[in-house]
Amino acid sequence: MKQILIIEDDENIAELERDYLQLNGYQVTIIADGLQGMNHAVSGKYDVIIVDLMLPNKDGFQILKAVRSKMEIPVIIVSAKTEDIDKIRGLGYGADDYLTKPFSPSELVARVKSHINRYERLMGKNTGTEMLSHKGLEVNTASHQVFVNGKEKTFTAKEYELLVFLMSHSNIVFSKDHLFMTIWNEDHFGDTATVSVHIQKIRKKIEKDPANPQYIETIWGAGYRFNV
Repeated sequence: MKQILIIEDDENIAELERDYLQLNGYQVTIIADGLQGMNHAVSGKYDVIIVDLMLPNKDGFQILKAVRSKMEIPVIIVSAKTEDIDKIRGLGYGADDYLTKPFSPSELVARVKSHINRYERLMGKNTGTEMLSHKGLEVNTASHQVFVNGKEKTFTAKEYELLVFLMSHSNIVFSKDHLFMTIWNEDHFGDTATVSVHIQKIRKKIEKDPANPQYIETIWGAGYRFNV
């Protein structure tokens, strides 16, 4: 059973997260104190860490830095901080995801599942998910080949990484900032037009009608989503 660590000092939110995760088969540990949470987080026994930013004794950024100095497991920030600078800082320190409160517990569970699958695939633990496919679009993540209705398409490295990331996290909306930080892995402000350009190029290669995409949808004011 997958182990999830929740570091959250709001008892109601922590219990809400725990209840939804347990209903989906996860074993959950809740720690309300930042310092104790950090010590648990670096123990190496958890598959995903969900951490708040505003915590007693150690804040979420300090916990994130401590985790990233030792391991690469998925870390999801769930915070009431909604400013872009906090999101950029958290993702820049190595968080895999950032959710703002209030949030959908079901969406949190979907993101936990997605990050576990992606991490296991990257670590070579899940050979059964080498093929990503949806409605004629197929990606072989072992050979890095992309096929549209059986015909192979040529992708640049970043186009491929962006497509695989979105397919691996289907039905989840990601902002341009999040995609830029995740794919380009740069602590860079404001150059999110790069993401839009790459989305356009991908659509030209996979969509029957790029002006009316069926795979990668634009959610105005929010970002992009791979529809399944």
